[in-house]
This record gives sequence, structure tokens and C-alpha cells, in this order.
Amino acid sequence: MSDAVMNAAAVAEAAVEAREDKVVILDFKMVTFSLADKDYAIDIMQIKEIVKADKALFTYMPNALPFVLGVYNSRGDIIPIIDLRIFFNIEMDNHKNSTLENILMVRVGEQVFGVVVDNVDKVVSVQKSMIQPPHPLFGDINIKYIQGVVETNNRMYVLLDVERILGSKLAVKDTDSTKANTDVQMKLSAGSKKAKQTAMPKKETKAVDYSFITSGLATLRKFIVTPINEKWVKTRFDEWYKERGKDTLQFQAPTDADEFLKPFYSPYNGTWWKKEYADAIYKALPDNTAKQIVVWNPGCGKGQESYSLACLLRKRYPDARIRIYAHDIDLLSVSNAPLISIPADVANDWYAPYVTRKTNGDLTFTPEVRESVMFEYHDCVNTTALPDLDMVFTRDFVSFQPEKAQEALIEDFADKLKGNGIVILGQNETLESNKEWTAKSVGSIKTFGKQ
Repeated sequence: MSDAVMNAAAVAEAAVEAREDKVVILDFKMVTFSLADKDYAIDIMQIKEIVKADKALFTYMPNALPFVLGVYNSRGDIIPIIDLRIFFNIEMDNHKNSTLENILMVRVGEQVFGVVVDNVDKVVSVQKSMIQPPHPLFGDINIKYIQGVVETNNRMYVLLDVERILGSKLAVKDTDSTKANTDVQMKLSAGSKKAKQTAMPKKETKAVDYSFITSGLATLRKFIVTPINEKWVKTRFDEWYKERGKDTLQFQAPTDADEFLKPFYSPYNGTWWKKEYADAIYKALPDNTAKQIVVWNPGCGKGQESYSLACLLRKRYPDARIRIYAHDIDLLSVSNAPLISIPADVANDWYAPYVTRKTNGDLTFTPEVRESVMFEYHDCVNTTALPDLDMVFTRDFVSFQPEKAQEALIEDFADKLKGNGIVILGQNETLESNKEWTAKSVGSIKTFGKQ
């Protein structure tokens, strides 16, 4: 064999070896789609099929959460339909006129969900090793719902963790096509049988329908009895029994439920705090040397609580930047809160260092205090994108949420709260039955921290 032929064979062999060295094994496939012109993806192994469906074919479910569009009959299977755009609070302007919805049928365990997206793109194959850990900068959604991020063909995809999104108790429970508000009340009634045994004198146990108390509170005032408030409800029922007698225990009107709940509310709920209460909260606040103190205030109402808390935090952490995210579904209250005026008697109380006067003579808070509170219209039982929190301050709010929403909120508190962060609930709400939380009492104020 000539040297030229040998050299050519050697070159060819080297070229083959080089190509083999460059072989890339694409061992992960994902279905890609868009939400508000941003690229997302789901593991193809969790996609059952991709369909288009008319919104008119969705059956509305009463008492469902806002992101649940209804249920859809897919060849005999009843599928809950979830709109990811609403779940993630994503703008929908470019989609609102569409009749047909793009739906990914996603399987989580034994359950199939229909997930509505803007547009389904294609199937993309990548190396599994290319998937990077999630980072908040890669999407407009809560990082806990992101499995990872991956870049391919000059496009960055946010890989969603559908088990965290759709496998959550909140989504599964509230989209069950056989459930409704009556089911929640039935569970409350069943759960209260034990309460009936412990909450009243033994001689009268059989004569009292304790379940009517729990279902009546739920129906008339949307107060849901759960471990967060059950201890108080039992104690209050003892008092109610002594006040009313066994023949007049039942609620005849909403005013009866109001009377039952009157002792439940925290001091100065919905109004300005007196100095003694502000001092009690002040003493319960932990030491914190952070340069910024971040607080979530769900159920902020008309703003008195949020501004009172802002003033108190300014006093407790004078060197820190205070940031309070104040959320409520009362649009009028949230809109008017930044314009709030302060009565003279309040301004002359402990608030005085944080009060200034407007050009028209009205009293208001200093810019430093006003700018520290960000009021927003938001349903807090839905996904909330927030930075890591030093505190959750939410008095008498959680108890008025649906049972599964309460569980989801407490889980959200744990996810968002820093290791040294605290939760302050209403004076008759507690997390002591939850092993993931520890309680600490300082005077009359109880705070909760993560285990």
C-alpha cells in the first residue's frame, strides 16, 4: 500500500474519531410553549396529549379558584382545566379574543389536568446535564414552581415543575368535579363531631348540634373552622352555650354569627393602634440586622394596619429599609389607602414622629413611611411573587379563607419566609398544631417561626 493511500486512510480514521468525540446524547425531551411571549417547557413524559378546545365546552365549577376555568369532557374523562396565565398572574392581552384554547394535557400521578397556554411550540431535545438550577431572574413566576432552565438554539426555556403546580393540594382539591362548597361544609361538620364531645357539658352532649356552628360560620360569614382557629371556636362554644342555653344555640341570622365571632378579632382590627398595643407588638419583634426588612401583609384592608406596622418597624429597625407588600381584594380600599388621612388624636399619639402635614393642612404620613408600603389588589390565595420575607403579618385573615386555601397560604408562608423570619397571626389564630412551626410568646403577642 502506498504512503499516499495510508495517509488518506489515517486522515479518514481520525475524522471518524473526531466526529464520535463530538457526538452529543440528547437524553431529555420537553414540550415547549409560550406565556406572554416568554418560553416555557414541560417534561414530555408528563404530557399526555396536546389539544385545542372551545372555551364554550368548559363546564363552570362553582366555588372554584380563579385560575380554574372549569372541567372538560375529553372522550369520557372529566379533566379540570387550569389557566397558567391566571395562576401566574401573567398579562393576557394578546390572547383575550381567542375562542380556541391551546391545552397541554398533563399527567400528575393518577390525575390528568388540562393546562391552558398561549401557544404550543414544539418538542425540543436537550442534554439533561444542560438543565441548570432555577433562578428568579429566568421567569416572572415563583421560583418554587421552576424545575430548571435550559438554553438551546439561542432560546432560554424555563422548565416548569408541574408536580409542584398541579400536584398541590390547592389545585387538586378545588378542581375536583364532584366537589363544591357543600362538600367543604360536610367535612367541617364531620370534623366537628369530636369538638362537640369535648366542648360542652357531658349531660348535654347529645342535645347540641355543634356542626351547625361550624357550617353556620362558613355559610353566613365565610369563617372556616380548621386547626388554625379550632381551639378558639371550642372555647367560644362553651361560652355561647352558657350565654344562650341549648335551645337557642343555632344561628338564625348573620347577626348571630357576628355575635359569636365578636371576641375573635384582634385588638384594633381595621383601625389605628393604641400605644399599648403598638408597644406589645414592638416587644415581640425579633432582633434583625438586615439592611432591608421585607414584610407581607395579606388582607391589609383600608391601610391602617399596614401604616401602623410601617411606623412600628421604622422605630424597631431605624437603620433598615422597610418594604411592606400590602395585599387585599377590596379594590376601593387598596386604591384609597395611599391617600389616607390621619385624625388629629391619632397623629398626636405614638405615631407623631412619622406624621407630616399636607399643603391643604391634612395630616398624613412622612414620605419615608408612605413609600415603604406598596398596596396592591391581589387575591392572596393565588400565587404571589415576592422576595424572601422577614415577616408575615396577617391578623384575622387566614380564618376567612377556604380550608385548602388556608393550607396553601401557610405553605406559602413557609416557602417565602427566611430562616429567622416570623409570622404574626390574629390573637385567636395559631400554628401550634403544625409540627413545621414553633411558637414564641412575648407578653400577649405570639409569633411563629419555621422549625
